[in-house]
Amino acid sequence: MRAFFAPRAVASFGFALAALTAAFMASPPARAAAGDDPAEREARWQDIAKTVFGDRAPKDGAGVIELGTSLRAEDASLVPMTVTLSGKEPIKGMYLIIDDNPSPVAAHFIFGPAADPREIKLRVRVNTYTNVHAIAETADGGLYEAVRFIKAAGGCSAPMGMSNEEAMKDIGDIRLKFPPDAAPGKATQATLMVRHPNFNGMQMDQISRMYTPARYIQSISVTTGDKKVFDLSTDISLASNPVISFGLVPQGEVKIAVDDSDKAHWEKSFPGPQLSN
Repeated sequence: MRAFFAPRAVASFGFALAALTAAFMASPPARAAAGDDPAEREARWQDIAKTVFGDRAPKDGAGVIELGTSLRAEDASLVPMTVTLSGKEPIKGMYLIIDDNPSPVAAHFIFGPAADPREIKLRVRVNTYTNVHAIAETADGGLYEAVRFIKAAGGCSAPMGMSNEEAMKDIGDIRLKFPPDAAPGKATQATLMVRHPNFNGMQMDQISRMYTPARYIQSISVTTGDKKVFDLSTDISLASNPVISFGLVPQGEVKIAVDDSDKAHWEKSFPGPQLSN
């Protein structure tokens, strides 16, 4: 399944991920399916890190970045991940990498001046027992890693439990929520919800028994006022109907833009938090 689906899934995700997939396909079979062996998992991670980061080796991220997730996933197609950044280092980006997924780089955030990147929550698909790496990239290009092992199986091929027509209903609907105490110019958390099935090409339609063609979100951009909050590049590992919680310093209207692999584009603007009387 890995060798068949990975090239199609990452075809438009950028040169780095295309090269990453090619490197995995050229690797020996044992390395391409790391299983439970720690040495194989470490070898696979070294392959990934070399392809994504080149000669920049991630350092131990203790005190800089933490990754929170359960040891065993209740639902491998909806696995919650929480990345916490200490704020001790100026962070310009964050990667979430699921080592043994067909397309490992699940998310790459690039933060803007209106971001408050101390905590990010999102849900992903996990295909097999695997290490998950969260990598913080500092303003000077340094890399700091946190790693967790998670037990899950079949998250990438799991059907959605509804027909494709139902899954596609209201595709591109965007919603944004702020907590009641949010105020302009004050750091706060927001929750973004996007209606999208994120078909990855590995799911079988339970009615037709045919594989559903891949169609998934590739990028999400968030701005407030005239300042960037973040740009997110993502791929087939993001869960269906993604929900992302993130920090920002709202400075007026918040604009969300979403693009998918079918060249669809959606935009929606929301009023920012208002001062209470």
